[in-house]
Amino acid sequence: MVLTFLFKFGPLAELLVTDQVLLGNKEVINKFKQQNIRSRFCLSIIIAAILLFVLSTTLFGQGIDVNKLAAELEPDIRRAMIEGNIPSATVALISGDKVIWTGAYGESNLWARTPATPDTLYLIGSTFKAMSTVALLQLMEEGKFKLDDPVSKYIDFKIQGDDPNNPVTFRHILTHTSGLQGDFGAVPLWSNDAPVKLDDFVRKSLKVGHPPMSKVEYSNAAFTFVGYLIEKFSGVPYRQYIQEHIWTPLEMTSTAFDPTPDMDQRMSVPYVVDKKTGRQTPTVRIRAAVFPAGIVYGTVLDQANWLITNLNGGIFKGKRIISETTMDQMMTRQFDQFKGGIEGIWGNETAGFGLTWWIEVKDGERYFAHSGSLPGYTAFLLGNRDRKFGFAILTNGNSAHPHLFKLADQAMDLMKKYSVNQKTAVVSPATTGDKK
Repeated sequence: MVLTFLFKFGPLAELLVTDQVLLGNKEVINKFKQQNIRSRFCLSIIIAAILLFVLSTTLFGQGIDVNKLAAELEPDIRRAMIEGNIPSATVALISGDKVIWTGAYGESNLWARTPATPDTLYLIGSTFKAMSTVALLQLMEEGKFKLDDPVSKYIDFKIQGDDPNNPVTFRHILTHTSGLQGDFGAVPLWSNDAPVKLDDFVRKSLKVGHPPMSKVEYSNAAFTFVGYLIEKFSGVPYRQYIQEHIWTPLEMTSTAFDPTPDMDQRMSVPYVVDKKTGRQTPTVRIRAAVFPAGIVYGTVLDQANWLITNLNGGIFKGKRIISETTMDQMMTRQFDQFKGGIEGIWGNETAGFGLTWWIEVKDGERYFAHSGSLPGYTAFLLGNRDRKFGFAILTNGNSAHPHLFKLADQAMDLMKKYSVNQKTAVVSPATTGDKK
């Protein structure tokens, strides 16, 4: 269309009439002038339309007035950081299959006064657990096992305390009802000591501390076992499987168990508040035997890609990594007898564990969520399945969970408040920074 326009009304047309002008054809000159006026008018309309489109994609992300939303959300973010003693935070908002806004606040390194950016790395903690679950369920979809099979059927050793009459199943593992326990096995990152290897951990440390389904007890040991099972069923190292089947297809290029040098230079420092002085103090980074449970580093932009995948039934940019049926099961509360809140920190009377995800129905709408934390880091993800809204936050604040939960709810409310009827095809994420 553009080429046709240029040929009819642009420089080529001017060349075509030049010969006739030289012959003194006044009628052609008049026609050309009229065409030139029309062409300029058409061009003005096209330029105006392009400018309007660009403006609308900046102001309205997936049917949300982003500017108004951000203006109201940013004071809430700063308030949460003050109340939660959070040195820095990065935030991403998702609508549909797009990131509609990102923000970065505070300093990721207080000593160097390094401003946080959306590319700053934080420990994502247990928000990783659902990624590991998807990896395992990919193998279930290949027919490797069934959810209610005893895990003992597929391993060549006996888990301490596992009762053949009430065995631990895959569903138990993914809902924290397995009773599995095991040493965390933490060592300082910079020490000469090494964590126990994955194979040694599951064979020597893993044990059933109480009968499956007797209660819900959060278990990092169970999700370490998930890592072992992925290796067992896939035949490739756990880290490699996660990279090839989760992070690479989802373009999570800044997420890793072991950060690269490029990632390391963007790493935030973990802080805890000194109880005596009230000041932020750097704390020790760790490695641990239970690394598959969430000793993983990443950026809020990568977390946004993960949320988009979950909000869209297992699809990211046209690539399906797991079936919609399996994803739906992950986001369905598994056991009614254990409903009523997660660990006493999140959710209403409808809340409970899906397959790893925390699940809740609020105001008639379905939500999924998960937090993540280790000393000096707190992270949180929240998704609204019905509206396809998502909220991701990473921080280097210590045990800041209630502040992040509250902020996530505020962000969801604002996305609803500033939803508009129009929809756009492309959204350009806006980045704001607090460089105080």
